[in-house]
Amino acid sequence: MSLISNILSSRSKKDGNFFSAIQDIIGFKPKTIKPYERAFIHRSLNKKDEHGNALNYERLEFLGDAMLSSIIAAYLFDEVPEGNEGYLTKMRSKVVSRKHLNELGKDLNLLKFVKTNLPKEHFGENIHGNLFEALVGAIYLDRGYKYCEKFIYSRVIKPYVDIEQLEGKIISYKSLLIEWCQKEKKDFNYEIYEDTGKAENKHFAVKLWIDGKVVAKARATSKKKAEEKASKRSYYALQTHINTSH
Repeated sequence: MSLISNILSSRSKKDGNFFSAIQDIIGFKPKTIKPYERAFIHRSLNKKDEHGNALNYERLEFLGDAMLSSIIAAYLFDEVPEGNEGYLTKMRSKVVSRKHLNELGKDLNLLKFVKTNLPKEHFGENIHGNLFEALVGAIYLDRGYKYCEKFIYSRVIKPYVDIEQLEGKIISYKSLLIEWCQKEKKDFNYEIYEDTGKAENKHFAVKLWIDGKVVAKARATSKKKAEEKASKRSYYALQTHINTSH
């Protein structure tokens, strides 16, 4: 009997610690802890509910992404009455960029709550942002839109959203460079090839050609990263020309 009591006591303490930690992060008391527990279950556990549906954070991530996007959109709509659709869309993209969401997830140290069969080192940067979105989804299920809005205002908008700074923030050097090339009627091409260097992981190298000249080279673990890195180098190399044409 004492063994069962000890087990129940240790579980209760563990659940209580998680409840307190979540309350500290979101800034108010959860009604039920279940959505928050689900927000940190990784698919590697292969958990299923009583109906055989997958039980992990991915559906909550989808929901949180939509909630975050709508709340930021409503904020920008009110805050910048002179902004047209294109401007508001671009500004929202800057707030909810993958890089920014990853930073938010890291700041809250959400990775420590993840339940998984895999070593934490296995995960890439994006898991931090995924967990942040899942947490937003859990808040919506638990307390509804108003509390979801309250959390996003306190954790995202107030500390990080500055309209003037956002206007100057670049979220994709590749998009900026392509836009400039199209505007200036310049031919451009990303020449990508697999790098056979000595690194353990497979790398990709890219040469960025503009009007028949190589203006930048880069190397990274994915084609997308290599292209972005080359674009960033090109942007700074051609900065005077790009800025004067905008």
